[in-house]
Order: sequence, then C-alpha cells, then structure tokens
Amino acid sequence: MGDKVSLTTEVDGIPVGTEGKVILANGFNWLRYRVRFTNGVEIGDLDHRHLQPIGKTARRLARAAKRA
Repeated sequence: MGDKVSLTTEVDGIPVGTEGKVILANGFNWLRYRVRFTNGVEIGDLDHRHLQPIGKTARRLARAAKRA
C-alpha cells in the first residue's frame, strides 16, 4: 500500500499512463489493488495486468530482483 503506479491499459475511460497511488491491496492467490488516480477517480480490482510500478517503488523492486 502507498506504492505509486501507472496504468498500462485503458480502464473505465482512464487513459494509459495515468498515475495513481495504491490505497488497498488484498488477495492470496490473486493480488488485486484499489488505486486512487491523480484525476480523483478510484478503481478497485486492478492487478499486475493493469498496473506498473513507478518512481521509488520501481527502483525498490528492481533492486530486490537483482539480489534474487
């Protein structure tokens, strides 16, 4: 939660590349997220097919992948 993300596909009329912040993450087998976008819209049930990490989050994940 709190990670910054951007859309990789158009969802509900919100264009690709729109940035947002994860406000809820849940699931065991299927991780899904509720994201509040910069335009004020909130969308739930987004997953890795719809989102990509940006900023500090992307750098943190890249470092973790490099160590593994």
